[in-house]
Amino acid sequence: MARQDWNTFGFTEQQNMIRDSVLDLLESKLPAEKIRELDRAGEFPLDAYQALADAGWMSLPFSEADGGSGGSHKDLAVLVEAMAYHYASVATAYLTTAIYAGQHIALHGSEHLKSSYLPGIMDGSIRMAIALTEPGAGSDAAAITTKAERRGDRFVVNGQKLYITCAHVSQYLVTAVRTGPAGDPAYAGHKGISMLLIPTDAPGVTVRMLDTLGRRSTRANEVFFDNVEVPAENLIGPENKGWRGLMKCLNMERLCLAAAGAGNTQHVVDYAKDYATQRVQFGQPITRFQAVAHKFADMRIKAETTRLLTFRVAEMLDAGVEPRIETAMAKVVSTDNDFDCANLGMQIMGGAGYMMEHDMQRFFRDSRIGPVGGGANEIQRNIIAQLMGL
Repeated sequence: MARQDWNTFGFTEQQNMIRDSVLDLLESKLPAEKIRELDRAGEFPLDAYQALADAGWMSLPFSEADGGSGGSHKDLAVLVEAMAYHYASVATAYLTTAIYAGQHIALHGSEHLKSSYLPGIMDGSIRMAIALTEPGAGSDAAAITTKAERRGDRFVVNGQKLYITCAHVSQYLVTAVRTGPAGDPAYAGHKGISMLLIPTDAPGVTVRMLDTLGRRSTRANEVFFDNVEVPAENLIGPENKGWRGLMKCLNMERLCLAAAGAGNTQHVVDYAKDYATQRVQFGQPITRFQAVAHKFADMRIKAETTRLLTFRVAEMLDAGVEPRIETAMAKVVSTDNDFDCANLGMQIMGGAGYMMEHDMQRFFRDSRIGPVGGGANEIQRNIIAQLMGL
């Protein structure tokens, strides 16, 4: 598929270099047929992941003080958009370690944790996942019941996590656990939550891979903790204050979700356009029919709206502004538009879009988790309404 020209107004020379370099790297390391093989097999894109690390991209979101390259939020958004444009699961793999798990250590971890794990994250040798959701705690994340009982210099962890992305290929899980005394209202809800770094090879940890509709190269997993002993030094941030750390990481996480949705959506538009301009019916390319052309116009509007809001959030974060409502808006717009465009792409391609030999069905499958994961869009709309004073 020919790479189309997209608006890069406002990008610095370095940001254009990020976009072009990442796209070139992934096109070389992960051609289209390899992506199809990984999707069919449900296999992690390890070679592409390591190539990104070898090229230094894993270090971009980490500060220079921590050994990273200290990229801006907009640099990060450009990077994630480019990765997702090539393959949604590559962006998911990157974000799971570098952002969702890695930023907890970078922002809230002790110097010991940072020096022990951040270099490995940046060179690609350490992969992590964040373990928050449980069977009884999805959108109501503060309802977690996984318990970590302190015993001297260790915690003993018991419980279950569900839908944990990349847990099956991770060496460590940044895990939300309940450490407050049971039955004490002072530690109820979010007040008694802590974050622990738990090795997946620790005795008592069991990871069971789940069969997912989309994002099959990164998968979701069920994780069980049965009397798992974890050193107390693996506590990330203050004990019983983990919720605060989770909230502080949300802006960057939602920015990245929005940027990934932007990349996915652009690829959908380009792929559908390549097909439609060559598909002839009634003696002319189907793009000549207004019903089809209007679908493309709607798709382009959705794609550019996503990008505008995503980069606005990045620029606000770089300016030191707290974009609470804007990050929620960006997450909703990006993931809804990604799914809407994939659905339109399926319609434009007709029966061909429904065939496994074409990539549009994968874009459709991969896009469906967006409005659900990373904070359901219904919850994001609640947040937006609350911040509006409603």
